[in-house]
Order: sequence, then structure tokens, then C-alpha cells
Amino acid sequence: MKIEDFLAHHGIEGNPFSEEDAQTDLIFKRHCIESTFHPAWDKVYGDPSEPAASIVFGEKGAGKTALRMQIARHLEQYNRANPDEKVFVIEYDDFNPFLDRFRDHLHGRRRRIDKALKQWKLWDHIDGILTLGTTGLVDGVLETRRPTGWDGCRVTSEEAQRLDRHQSRDLLLLAACYDHSTAETFLGRWARLKRVLRFGTLKAQWDFALGIGISVLMVALVLTLMLNGQWDWVSPFWLYLLVTGAGWFPWTRRCLKNFFTAWKVTHRQKVGNHERKEIRKALMSFTSSEISGQPLPTRDRTDDRYEMLYKFLGIIRTFGYSGLIILVDRVDEPHLINGSPELMKDFVWPMLDNKFLKQSDVGVKLLLPAELNDFIQRENREFYERARLDKQNMIPSLQWTSEALYDLADSRIRACAVEGQSPQLKALFGDAIDQQRLLSSFQLLRVPRHLFKFIYRLLVAHCGAHTDADPVWQISSDTYESVLSAYRRDQDAFDRGLGAG
Repeated sequence: MKIEDFLAHHGIEGNPFSEEDAQTDLIFKRHCIESTFHPAWDKVYGDPSEPAASIVFGEKGAGKTALRMQIARHLEQYNRANPDEKVFVIEYDDFNPFLDRFRDHLHGRRRRIDKALKQWKLWDHIDGILTLGTTGLVDGVLETRRPTGWDGCRVTSEEAQRLDRHQSRDLLLLAACYDHSTAETFLGRWARLKRVLRFGTLKAQWDFALGIGISVLMVALVLTLMLNGQWDWVSPFWLYLLVTGAGWFPWTRRCLKNFFTAWKVTHRQKVGNHERKEIRKALMSFTSSEISGQPLPTRDRTDDRYEMLYKFLGIIRTFGYSGLIILVDRVDEPHLINGSPELMKDFVWPMLDNKFLKQSDVGVKLLLPAELNDFIQRENREFYERARLDKQNMIPSLQWTSEALYDLADSRIRACAVEGQSPQLKALFGDAIDQQRLLSSFQLLRVPRHLFKFIYRLLVAHCGAHTDADPVWQISSDTYESVLSAYRRDQDAFDRGLGAG
């Protein structure tokens, strides 16, 4: 018999348990994301008007990605309901581009991934966060639709002009260092941003105009003397070259200074891929006084990065955002890390810093694999004093009770109910399988992913054991126990790293 016929008999349209990944789970996105929550939801989500850090550890399949998607969705709803107190959201969960660029900056043995990640520091994380945030912000200012389909920032050109000249300069400097849009060329996009902000640069070109003016003057003078036959005045030609060179000296000095600044940015900002000449050309649009003393990622330290992050916060506040939420997820998925607990630890540990996690108006939500919690238990006093995990809303394990898993499965079935029907999970099973038996077996499955896989296998096994001509509309105890026993063996092998789960 067909699974579709079995489910349709119980008033269920579609298979509620066919998907295992929240990112591709349409049932979760369309129905459960709004109403089905883990018991720790309130502690993780917090209050958007007062962003706070949260650190969650969960095993594979416990729902960390689903939790991130729920936070993002509810923050989007919060922003629509509170247009004057919105929060800017950065989903820091795709690390492959940053790790690849970081590794490209290294040479020799330092390129080995275990050695490379030991060199990854907190300022590299902040560079990555600012890259995502600045790119989204510039997309909003330029009214460019982001590839993900959801605009983290929507800003009209009129709102963009609320920025004073200092904030416009700050946004342009952030864009010069961190805007990594692939929709158009860097310099073309940067010039368009400059026009939208109405940031005048004529004052910055005085030295170039001086060089052009003196060059034209010297050429005109020499030609005039030659036409008048005053060759004695033309003969000390080196003098005219010297005067011309002196006229170009201020521009040349500023050009060289910006060249070395651009070189330091591209050398120290290891997660970016801007070219030196592009950044230099952008810096040439500012006067020396406008960028003198301004923070730029030109050194291996966090001080400059924090200051640039504060500038970013100041700009988004002008656009009506009262805070910033950073969602960190999928740290086990980059191809260079490939699920290794030791490599994940090297990558994540720099972020476990109280100064970073407790910034005013910034909430960092770290959704981390359970394996990292084992490393935390073995850390020393210095680590605990730096991280202050007692202040970070830490959840040591994203556990699901058997009752919570039962309610989760029941809610997915109701989400797939045929109009006018009210199907229940218990109705799928025979009388020999009571609710207590379901609860006891669900406790062994531990997490939603294992629960969904088990029920899907159960449906396949039951429907494969009966024909369309002689259907059976309830799962028997024998089928249930045999499938559970087989799945538990696969689950045990997966826990030991010897199976696909």
C-alpha cells in the first residue's frame, strides 16, 4: 500500500516526516515556525528591545538551525510591529568564504587547516560580521535586493540623507573595507553609494588640481618663451620640471600614504578580497584630515574593529535600528572544519569573550554543537574569567523531553491536516501501542531529527508490508518494535561516528 493512501485515510495531506533539515522543511517554514517552540525558546530569544547574548549547545538534529530560523522570523515580525525600535539582524552562518580567504593569506605550513585555525582571532570574526552587516546595509541604502530574498535593512534614499557628513564618511569607510557585494564592481558600487549619500569630494581634489594647474602653467610659460624667442629663459629646463614636481608633491604624498594604508587593510583584513588599488582609489576621495585618526583594520588587534563596529551601530541607529542581533550557527559545516570538534573549538573560542558578548545593544546568539560543551568543562580559570559564561544565558544542552517530542510530532501532523480534519499521532498506531509506549521510545530518540527519521521508516515498513487490496490502517506493535530496534542500532552507530544515522 502507498504511504500517501495511509496518511490520507487519517486526514493527512503530504508526509509530515519526510524532511530532516529545517532549511528545506516547508512544513516547518509554513506552519511550525510560528507556533512550535523548544522549551528554552524564551531564554534564547530574549527581548529584542534589549538584545542579550545566548549560548546554546545541542547535538546534531536537536533543532539549532530551526531555532536560528525562528529567531530571524520573529525578529522580522518584531521589526514590522516596531518600526521605530527595529533590530538589525546578521546571520553569521556561512563561513566557507571567510575561511577560504583567510587561508589564502597564509603561506607554507601555516596553510594547514589545524595551524590556520589556531591563528584565527576575535578580530577576524568581527571582520566577518562587519562584512555581512556592511554589505546588507549598503544593499539597503542602494535599494538593492539581496540574494537571500530578505532585506536585513530597508532604507530609502531620503533616509540615507539623514546621515551627517561624519556618518556618511564612516559608512563610506566601512564600505571601502567591508562591502563585498558581487552584484556590481566595487568602485562602481562605491561611487553610487557616494552619490546617494551626497558626499562631496571636491575639497579632497585640491592637491590634484594644484598639480594640474602648475603643470599647465609651466607648459604655457615654456611655449610662450619659445614663441617669443627667449631661449635663454627656456634653457634651464630642469627648473621648470622641478617646479612642476613641487606642484605634484602634495598629491603624490597623499597617494603614497593611502597606498600604504590600503596595503595594510588588505594585509590585515584577512577575510576580505578587495584589491589594494580599489581601496586606495576610495581613500583618495577623502581629505587627509577626514580620515586622519579614523579606525581602519590595519593592525592585528580588536581595538580598531570594536571602534568600526561602534560606528556601524551609530549608522544603523540613525536609520531607526535600536540594536544588533548576530546569529551564529552551522560552525561544524565549513568544508575546512568538516565536523572536527578540535577545529570547531579553535574557530569558536575567540568569540567566547565577555567584552564581545556583552556589548551594549548587541545580542550574540551562539548555536553550537554539543561536542564543544565537553571542551568547556575542561577549561581553566583564565578562560572562565574571560568568557564569563555565567552571564551569557548559557544552555548546556538543547534537550527535548519525550513529551515535547510527542507534541512536536502531533503539531506537524495537524499542520498537514486535510481541511476539516483533526488527525492525531496516536491514531496512526494500534491499540497495543499506548501513549506511554510512544513516550518511552521517543525519549530514546532524543532529538527531532531522529524522531522524524524513525517515523518515516516506520511508515515505509508498515506500508511495504501490506497491499493496496488489503490495507491496514494502523501500525502494529510488532512492526513498531522491529523498526525501533533497527533504528536504535543505526542511531548508536551514528553516535559513535560509524554510521549516517
